[in-house]
Amino acid sequence: MTEPVIEQLEPMPDDWQRALAVVAHPDDLEYGCAAAVAAWTDGGREVSYLLATRGEAGMDTVEPAKCAPLREQEQRASAAVVGVSSVEFLDHKDGVIEYGTALRRDIAAAIRRHRPELVITLNHRDTWGGTAWNTPDHRAVGRATLDAAADAGNRWIFPELIAEQGLEPWNGVRWVAVAGTTTPTHAVDATAGLERSVRSLLEHRTYIEVLTDQDPEEYCRTFLTGNAQRAAERFGGRPAVTFELFGR
Repeated sequence: MTEPVIEQLEPMPDDWQRALAVVAHPDDLEYGCAAAVAAWTDGGREVSYLLATRGEAGMDTVEPAKCAPLREQEQRASAAVVGVSSVEFLDHKDGVIEYGTALRRDIAAAIRRHRPELVITLNHRDTWGGTAWNTPDHRAVGRATLDAAADAGNRWIFPELIAEQGLEPWNGVRWVAVAGTTTPTHAVDATAGLERSVRSLLEHRTYIEVLTDQDPEEYCRTFLTGNAQRAAERFGGRPAVTFELFGR
């Protein structure tokens, strides 16, 4: 079945105060939605980051034990550029994250701790637009996040979170927004936050220098401005960050 194409993107809801972004690796959010995060924190909203791994398998030239603290440091610096100070890591193993109850439990626990109205994650589907295979980590974390948004509100799912951690159910998640999707429904104006999103991605300099021979700043700017401008065609001519929004 062919996915429906949304011709014009709706503005993301703005009647919320707290968001939790859940992704697999350092840099996932910077490639996907940092300009939107900058706009939200500028508006006084609270955004926290939760990463399933420390990205320790991301650089072939750096062994995991040395890579993990380096990528964690870069992620914290990257988040600070767009106004995010709360960055947590779950320590699942990079590259081999398994979808299942353990991952759902960890994410549900974080949702209960942070009590967000909006949860953000990255493309959970098998492919990027049907032309490029998505990674197992992205698929596992994205799907587990969508499920954990409901798990967090059910006291009979993971009751040990109450008994062992004192985490009472939180049924206040109103939406899960998926960044990096090829079937977006909503968008955030990236005009004010675009320059900071470039600087935020550039904080992952060590990783980017391994990834490409292109000048790091040119690489970041070209990638992010290109995506934002392509989205503008469906958002009133304004550069934008797109999301697929699932209501709850």
